[in-house]
Amino acid sequence: MNDKNAGEPEVRGGMDIHEIMRHLPHRHPFLLIDKVVSYVPGKTLRAVKNVSANEWFFTGHFPLRPIMPGVLILEAMAQATGILAFCTAESGPADGTLYYLVGIDKARFKRPVEPGDQMVVDVHWKRQMHNIWFFSAEARVDGELVASADVVCAAKDDPA
Repeated sequence: MNDKNAGEPEVRGGMDIHEIMRHLPHRHPFLLIDKVVSYVPGKTLRAVKNVSANEWFFTGHFPLRPIMPGVLILEAMAQATGILAFCTAESGPADGTLYYLVGIDKARFKRPVEPGDQMVVDVHWKRQMHNIWFFSAEARVDGELVASADVVCAAKDDPA
């Protein structure tokens, strides 16, 4: 039998919000990932943020034309990289390790994210040097690129 995927990591199914909360220390109102659609440890992860008109940040950004702040789009990307890092390392916050955002490079914003949008975040593992992890990330709405960036995070033992 010729299996062209032999040796390739298996695509894993999604995660609901309860599983996500086992992989991320973030909680409401700062948890910006609603669902993981699929992931391959050490390779890639696809996540979803459903952007409701009731989001806390729309109150002031901007009242007459609400759009999701770019820094929160980047934060959603960073949270997705954290989930992929935890899945790759087979650990979680309960194990005493946290992944801290330490860098954003080449951030580009192409269009606003508005109430009612479903933002799909794709992250790809690029490399790891000691406890520093490097990823590329893209966010899309209806298949259209919203933002892209390179994300760097560092694994560190939680002092708590």
